[in-house]
Amino acid sequence: MPLNFLSVDLLLASTGEGIYGVDLDGQCVFINPAGARLIGYEPHEVLGRNMHELTHHARSDGSAYPEVECPIFNAFRHSLPCRIDSEVFWRRDGTSFPVEYSSHSIVQTGLVLGAVVTFVDITERRRAADALQRAKDGLEASVRERTLALETALQRVRELAAWSDTVREEERTRIAREVHDELGSLLVALKMDVNWMDKRLAEQPQRSPEAATDIRERMRCKCQSMSRLIETAVDNVGRIITDLRPSILDHQGLWAALEWQAQEFVQSAELELDWQLAVDEVLNGALDVPEPLAMAVFRIFQEMLSNVGRHARAHRLQVHIAVQRGLLTLAVQDDGQGAHPQAFEAADAYGVMGMRERAGHFGGRIDITSAPGAGTRMCLSVAIPMESSS
Repeated sequence: MPLNFLSVDLLLASTGEGIYGVDLDGQCVFINPAGARLIGYEPHEVLGRNMHELTHHARSDGSAYPEVECPIFNAFRHSLPCRIDSEVFWRRDGTSFPVEYSSHSIVQTGLVLGAVVTFVDITERRRAADALQRAKDGLEASVRERTLALETALQRVRELAAWSDTVREEERTRIAREVHDELGSLLVALKMDVNWMDKRLAEQPQRSPEAATDIRERMRCKCQSMSRLIETAVDNVGRIITDLRPSILDHQGLWAALEWQAQEFVQSAELELDWQLAVDEVLNGALDVPEPLAMAVFRIFQEMLSNVGRHARAHRLQVHIAVQRGLLTLAVQDDGQGAHPQAFEAADAYGVMGMRERAGHFGGRIDITSAPGAGTRMCLSVAIPMESSS
């Protein structure tokens, strides 16, 4: 059948959108089956009824929707066509659904006879839009959280870098003071002794045999004193070099260096030491620790001991070191006063941050367990690269 022979009823029935018409009193003059189904009626039940009172009487929050404010009626009463997607229609059972509708006046020979309204249920569209908005809000919140976290991390890195610079300068100042006060004074004393000997030697031809013998004895004593000064200077140089980089780490390895540092610390702090070392043999030889990792472990261990010395007020120290299947664990536990766990996460806990930065650089981590009155346990866990094994 040609399209121009299709009836209006057939066209209305074939569309999935709701379509209805109202006269100047707002009463329904026609409605298609899809429209009637959307609002829960049969088409014949809607004809002749006021459509605003039937399906558009309230807003989405349930408050009354005055007819004089209705865009559908304004389409023919004030010649204001509209397209709205922010309101609801009401069903027969009292439930509502979000709707997108448009209203246009029906004009014949210059006279407005009413309006035709098309509408569609946009529940799924609204649900999808809400889900998209929630996802967008969640993404924005996540971005804000990540940005804040990055800003906080960057600030902490800057503070840690500033603290590291301060510590480095303090260490340089300490070393410079030791060099000046100890080595400097020794060298001055040696210079004075050398000048004294030079002067005595210059006077030697003018002395009598008896006086020459006496001055030679005095010069021998002066040489012995100078030898002692030189030995002291050598010891001081060795101590300063050890502070900068322990030679034992290069000559005897990490495990000996850790034990030496522990013994030095407990003797200085007058603590009891419980030392345990369990290192597995791997392949045909002992597991070697790469030099950069060994230095990092040693410095972390020094910082752990430093924390004990500064804060713990302990009497006993336990140091347990183990390497199993390529995983190094180094635990330092004291019986001191302990602290709240939050103290180790504080923004100014630079020592802890420094340890974690060193450990994190090699893929390791620092775990800290502490409570007031229960002491503190710090544990380093880091994998030793297996290719370094021999």
